[in-house]
Formats: sequence, structure tokens, C-alpha cells
Amino acid sequence: MFELLVSNRLLRRVVTLPALFAVSTLVTITAPLWISGVFVTDLLRSPRRRPLTRLGLFGWAWCLTECAGVLAAFGLWLSGRSRDNAAHYRLMAWWAGRLMRHMTHAMQIKIEVVGAESLAGGRAVVMSRHASLADSLVSAWVICTCNGLWPRYVLKRELILDPCLDVVGLRVPNHFVHRGAADSAGDLQALRALAATVDDRSIAVIFPEGTRSSPEKRRRALDAIKRRDPERAERVGGLRNLLPIRPSGALALLEGAPDADVIFAWHTGFDGLDTFGGIIRMLRYGGDECQFVMRRVQRCEVPADVAGWLDGEWARMDGEVTRVLGERQ
Repeated sequence: MFELLVSNRLLRRVVTLPALFAVSTLVTITAPLWISGVFVTDLLRSPRRRPLTRLGLFGWAWCLTECAGVLAAFGLWLSGRSRDNAAHYRLMAWWAGRLMRHMTHAMQIKIEVVGAESLAGGRAVVMSRHASLADSLVSAWVICTCNGLWPRYVLKRELILDPCLDVVGLRVPNHFVHRGAADSAGDLQALRALAATVDDRSIAVIFPEGTRSSPEKRRRALDAIKRRDPERAERVGGLRNLLPIRPSGALALLEGAPDADVIFAWHTGFDGLDTFGGIIRMLRYGGDECQFVMRRVQRCEVPADVAGWLDGEWARMDGEVTRVLGERQ
């Protein structure tokens, strides 16, 4: 059933859109009851931080923001503007800005953006660390809401079950990758075509690790590389917080945009937001200071051995992340 929902647009929307509005209506109508319940629970278990109350309010705000985004997209379709990229990117900027405001209030965190000037002029491929459920949202907020650029995302296709990503994300240039496909040639060609649309007001964004990092995933990935490519294993064997990249997607984007620069992006402070338990722990005990850091490399500085160079830059990023996380312990 899950595979059918992901692959069939009509069936997916028949299920997810009514479900979104039904859940949002139910949560709104019953708000006095569930807010009272979680508030009392928090008073007994964590009266200072009130994690369940803040999580519940964030969930409610997310539902209402999603509903507003879908209705706005429906309005654009009714007015004959379903192909108006500028209008949809404005909607995306609003959506990301609202959700980020709700999330930072719920988590009681502030985000420092370092290297925002790296985005100036667009025409770049962003390669970002993937460590939490918030990564796509945070990057969209930095790129689209704060800097007014039009991002072209490479995302796992399971995210298409999010109603706003489904409707708006398929109207603007993005690509949802089937990570388990036996033949990736079609996806790679789609990434080259996506990158070819990058210009002065847009950038391509990929999370080249392919999945959220964890110690167990890193161990398995490094073991697999040792068996297949001992030379590469020497380059990436020292990674402590990042996963080794899966280079095919990143290389396809760079091939499709031969004049685009490369921006390396990483963040700290969202580590642990990859499970429900991790979210509750951050809400209960508070998170670290959050940083989103970017560094731009001019395309003329990229050597011929792009794959080896990417591994080296990824190791450098891992060292930066490790240093910051170590300073906070």
C-alpha cells in the first residue's frame, strides 16, 4: 500500500489531502481537551520545559500551515497559475518561514547562519549534511525564505507524502529519487536535466549521504567501501560524524551544471532530531546552539578528479562538525 501511495499521484492525493484536513479539523476541535491533557502531564513530569505541550502545539501549527499551503496552491491552480514558478517559490518561502518560526519556538532555539554570502548570485550546487528530520526545512528556510533563491531539490521520494511537498514540490523543478531502484540511470539523467536549469536566481540542493547519519550506518557504509574500493576507504575511513557520500547523484548534478560552483553546507544543533525520542529529549532538556554553515568553492577550483575531491571536502566538513560538537560537550 505504501509503495502504491508513493507511486500513484491520484491515489496518493485522494488519501493524503482529505486526511490532512480531517486531522487538522479534529485537532482544532479537540484542542481544549488534548492541550489540557498534555499540560497536566507536563506539570507532573517536566513542569519547567513542558515538552509535550510544546510538541503538541507545534504539531497543530504544522497541520494548519500545511492546510494553508495546500489551499494557496489550489488557489493558484484555479487562477491558471499552476506553472507560475515565482508564485510557488513565494509560497514555499512563506511555508518554510512559518514552519521554522513554529519549530524554533517549540524547541526554544536560535539559529545562526554562517556564510550566507555564499549563496549570492545563485548558480551553484549545494551539498548538505543530512543528520535530522529538519534538514530539508532548515535548508529551504535559509535558501528560499532568507535569501530569496529558487532551490531545485533532490529528495527521497517518500517525502512526497507530505501534502505541500507533493503539490508544490511537483510544480517547481525538483526530483524525488527512488533510492531502492535497481536501475538508477533514469534518476541520474533527471538530475542532470534538473541541474541544467540552475541560473543566477536558483541553486540545486542534494544531501549526498543519501540518508540520515548514525554510527551504525557509518560503520556499515565504511565496511562496504573497504570491500569494494580500498583506496577510497583510506580517504573516508576517518569520518566520525558524517556518512561517506554516495557520489553518483552529486556527480550527475555537477555534470548537468558545468559552470555552477559548489557550496558545502553543514549544521549542528539538530543532531538527534531523527527519532521521536530524540525530539522529546531536545524538548525536555533543551538543544545546543544551532548553526547552519556554508562555504562556496568556485568551479574553476574543482580538480579533474571530482569524486576524490568530494571525499576530501567531505572529510574536511566532518572535521569541522566534529570540532564544533566536541566544543559543546
